[in-house]
Amino acid sequence: MTETKNTIAFTPERLAKAKEMIARYPEGKQKSAIMPVMHLAQEQFAWMSQDVMDYVASLLDITPIEVYEVATFYTMFHLEPVGKHVIEYCRTGPCVLMGGEEVYAHLTQKLGVKKGQTTSDGLFTLKEVECLAACGWGPCFQIREKYYMHLTNQKVDEIIAELSNQ
Repeated sequence: MTETKNTIAFTPERLAKAKEMIARYPEGKQKSAIMPVMHLAQEQFAWMSQDVMDYVASLLDITPIEVYEVATFYTMFHLEPVGKHVIEYCRTGPCVLMGGEEVYAHLTQKLGVKKGQTTSDGLFTLKEVECLAACGWGPCFQIREKYYMHLTNQKVDEIIAELSNQ
């Protein structure tokens, strides 16, 4: 593992976890740990800045562009600062057919933000994503690992109120 020239570093516990993840793969194949190590990094740093991506590359002993490629391909990685709760809202056909456009309009009005924006209090970031694979339960959105399905304006209001108090 090469050193980086920035001050980004995992906590000792996360570093141990990253090393454990990397050790699961044969010598020379440490790049295979890229996704789990990137998730670990985003958990600690909240978003994947260039310094964070460079740090991940140094841990895996790969070039930074290899991390950038993964980070820019998958919508689960945040390339800009985000709020405490990132609402990943499905905007694909099945959710639209089930009333998603109306619920989405209500959500943007409720939060006072558009896609890609964060509320002024720093609590919510709205991120449009492709299919969340919950087509039969739409409209839906995801916050971290939790799915919110069969959304209505009332459900959105309840969810936002609950998360605002956390």
